[in-house]
Amino acid sequence: MKTNKIIYYIATAILTAVMLFSVSMYFFKHDMIKGAFESFGYPTYIIYPYAVAKLLGLVALWLPGYKTLKEWAYAGFFYAFVLAFFAHYMIGDGQQGTAIVALIALAVSYIFYKRINK
Repeated sequence: MKTNKIIYYIATAILTAVMLFSVSMYFFKHDMIKGAFESFGYPTYIIYPYAVAKLLGLVALWLPGYKTLKEWAYAGFFYAFVLAFFAHYMIGDGQQGTAIVALIALAVSYIFYKRINK
């Protein structure tokens, strides 16, 4: 049981670090992110709401209890990472590695969250 918790917390911490880096880029390097969103063909007005949604998802993952909310956060991050991977892959900028790392951390976090909360 202790090993499962350690793996869960490490994976969730890696996921959190990736997401906080992403959110910080959205807020502090807005012009660069705006250019990336334009190259993807995404509307740029969603940058700030998307950053806030990512932060709320992290809060949901770290709050004790709220199992349904955690499930929604995991699902939302899953779709975000899969779509980010394909967006980067399709434009060929070579930046899809971060999405893969985040997706792996998300999967490990989710699997071990389920194991420690049976």
